[in-house]
Amino acid sequence: MEQEIRLDWLLKYLLEEYREQGNIKTPENYAEKRALLRGLVNMRPPHPVTKEYIHIQDAFLTEEARQKGIVGLDDIPPCPANGRISLWQGDITRLAIDAIVNAANSAMLGCFVPGHHCIDNAIHTAAGVQLREECYALMQKQGHDEPTGTAKITSAYNLPCQHVLHTVGPIVKENPTKEQAGELKLCYQSCLELAALSGIKTIAFCCISTGVFAFPKSYAAEIAVETVSSYLKQNVGIHRVVFNVFTEEDVGIYKKLINIL
Repeated sequence: MEQEIRLDWLLKYLLEEYREQGNIKTPENYAEKRALLRGLVNMRPPHPVTKEYIHIQDAFLTEEARQKGIVGLDDIPPCPANGRISLWQGDITRLAIDAIVNAANSAMLGCFVPGHHCIDNAIHTAAGVQLREECYALMQKQGHDEPTGTAKITSAYNLPCQHVLHTVGPIVKENPTKEQAGELKLCYQSCLELAALSGIKTIAFCCISTGVFAFPKSYAAEIAVETVSSYLKQNVGIHRVVFNVFTEEDVGIYKKLINIL
């Protein structure tokens, strides 16, 4: 089944779910159809879908991941100063490693804003609806929002990685406080400890809290690099940590920090 046929099928299924909210027209071109699918999935509450939906969705997302280009650890060179640390610029949903880290919100269900450009939205979109369902089950069992600085682990479903570690970073209104700096440090520590307990050997961190949570990028990177490097000196369970960045600004920030390790 070709991608556009799969896309049309998935749209038809989801639009049927939204029929009570009015008539949503299906666009003509592929890019607009794909954007609509992402938006519908983003807004969709965590409830089950049919086996046929899962089958077609998984085939669609697997092929989409292949087309984007899957990046393995062999494609990411280690840092000369520390062979257990790497820096990689790109889309974290392309990484075929043991685990990637998601900067989640306290509800831990993903981003419900259609097409939002946060990493939480991107990861849930690429993983498929099963990820939100698993997160929902975890949160129902927990019975309360996820505290800042802690971490949860889930399967990755249609992502090339094996697992997703979800952590909630601090939300900064102006300058981060000492307490918020400690919470951000705890995010990295919690993910590393949970990864080690789960048998994860390779992990990629996004730039936690530096998006809509507004933690200053340079300060956040200092905390990230210091926390990870200190952990690796005392623990051998994690073989490689990848700092995943997206912008050129972040590349420059992390290069300076990693070169002085």
